Amino acid sequence: MDQHHTHNTGSRDLRMARSMCWHCQSEMSGEYFCERCVKVQPVSKETDYFTCFGLPRRLTIDLKKLEAKFYEMSRAFHPDFYQNKSETEQTISLGNAATLNTAYRTLRDPIQRAEYLLDLEAGSVKDIRTSPPSDLFEEILELQETVEAYRASDRTSETGRQLLTRLVAERQALDQRKQDMEHHLQQICTDWDALQDRGEATSQARTERDRLLKQMREILSNRTYVKNIVNDLAATIG
Repeated sequence: MDQHHTHNTGSRDLRMARSMCWHCQSEMSGEYFCERCVKVQPVSKETDYFTCFGLPRRLTIDLKKLEAKFYEMSRAFHPDFYQNKSETEQTISLGNAATLNTAYRTLRDPIQRAEYLLDLEAGSVKDIRTSPPSDLFEEILELQETVEAYRASDRTSETGRQLLTRLVAERQALDQRKQDMEHHLQQICTDWDALQDRGEATSQARTERDRLLKQMREILSNRTYVKNIVNDLAATIG
């Protein structure tokens, strides 16, 4: 019996493989090794990152459990185990390992996890605004003027030092605002998980779901914009 099949008999709940074995055309029941021919199977393109690790689609997850599952599954696709296998099996194992790496990096980071879930539930979060949040519009315009004045100034002069002091203070204020957004996002994530755990299928639950997703998108969009401004300030003032 193949060592991979033995190693993974306890992981059949992880629906990673496609519905039919690429090698013997047997029907797959979800595990990533075929029960009939014991060939490694490619991760299904329809499988989301949460499912890859056997996790529910929630925003609060057990990071230790995620890490343990990641290392367990990574060993199953390690290149050392496929050196004497066919080229197809080597390619599949490398592809599965790459998918797992991406999935792990995404889910272990709370912001990327929220962005990914929003992408699954409501479409791509990458369609973010390029203009500042409404409550920051005038402040950002003034900040841009200050940045331009600082860049054009003699930075050793009194004026240059005053402009630098203002920019440092603005950076700290914006960084605090970003942290406040992340705190608000954490609360929304908690509300989202509670709603999903209730499993209600009422119109009220759907309305609440849409409201939370909208708030999540808004905060993530605003946070990305503010983060970019903070990074630009850091590059400007050193």
